[in-house]
Amino acid sequence: MQNGLYAVAAGIAVLTCLGAGIGIGIVFGKAVEGIARQPEASGKIMTTTILGAALAESTAIYGLVVALIILFVKWGA
Repeated sequence: MQNGLYAVAAGIAVLTCLGAGIGIGIVFGKAVEGIARQPEASGKIMTTTILGAALAESTAIYGLVVALIILFVKWGA
C-alpha cells in the first residue's frame, strides 16, 4: 500500500509540468501579440519573454526534482 502512495505523490509532483506548459504558452502567445502591435519593440519583448519562459520552466524542473526525490528516497533505501 505504501509503495502506491509514493507513486501517486510522485505523479502529482510531475503534474507541475502541465502548469509550466500552460504558462509558457501564455507567455509566448502574449509576446507574439505584442510584437504584432509594436514591431519596433520586439527586442525588449523577446528579452522579457525569454525571462518569463525560464521562470515558468523552473517550476517544471522543481516538480521533476521533487518527484525523483520521492521515488529514490523510497526505493533507494
